[in-house]
Amino acid sequence: MTFRAAVIQMCSGVDPERNAAAMARLVREAAGKGATYVQTPEMTGMLQRDRAAAKALLRDEANDVIVRTGSELARDLGIFMHVGSTAIALNDGKLANRGYLFGPDGKILNRYDKIHMFDVDLDNGESWRESAAYRPGSEARVLSLPFAEVGFAICYDVRFPALFRAQAVAGAEVMTVPAAFTKQTGEAHWEILLRARAIENGVFVIAAAQAGRHEDGRETFGHSMIIDPWGRVLASAGPTDEAVILAEIDPAAVKAAHDKIPNLKNGRDFSIERVAGAVAGGVAA
Repeated sequence: MTFRAAVIQMCSGVDPERNAAAMARLVREAAGKGATYVQTPEMTGMLQRDRAAAKALLRDEANDVIVRTGSELARDLGIFMHVGSTAIALNDGKLANRGYLFGPDGKILNRYDKIHMFDVDLDNGESWRESAAYRPGSEARVLSLPFAEVGFAICYDVRFPALFRAQAVAGAEVMTVPAAFTKQTGEAHWEILLRARAIENGVFVIAAAQAGRHEDGRETFGHSMIIDPWGRVLASAGPTDEAVILAEIDPAAVKAAHDKIPNLKNGRDFSIERVAGAVAGGVAA
């Protein structure tokens, strides 16, 4: 069963209410173009490096404006609405980087908490410690929708291929990777990683991204993408602007890719053994 997927590219700022309004405007545009599944980026609700300022605006799930707006959009438009992620206040003082999938009735069909924390030190002094504020998830998810089996990831998760392979083995036909990739890492790795995850698993990859220079001073890479199981880019956005991109998704293409290169079926368990390398005065026997 084919379906039309849409990706919403945003430049979220520091005000959740304003970001919710931007999300609603873009999602309505996507639905007006026939999309029945719509995905927004990681941290749709707010990008704010000042932790104290962010904490003052964050809410629990029951009171979060992005969760409420996502539910309303799904119900009003009769679509499957995927909020890529937003920051949710937890009762232990930590946050969850949590994605939501809402059904056409507005009810939550799936929650996914980002598993891998972006704790890195990049060139030019750019440093991030996501684990300082966020509690990592521990459960991967594959959700059965009327049109496809859908797997979930968020941003930095894309660098951990075992997550995607496990979902593919579990039957996922579409992998979702909403993100707020930094400009520096995006220029080097974004498209390569997304296409690799699609090719090695023979699945569609749908990746909504944050784009441009944000109110808190960070710069994200943009280039939201929809990729088919053969690694072809079906749709792509630019580097800085808001955008709505769409593509027709045919899950039959997943079977076709697996029939041509059945690497999921051909995979084998193996052991690994460390062996001695070169030694002083010669080569180890």
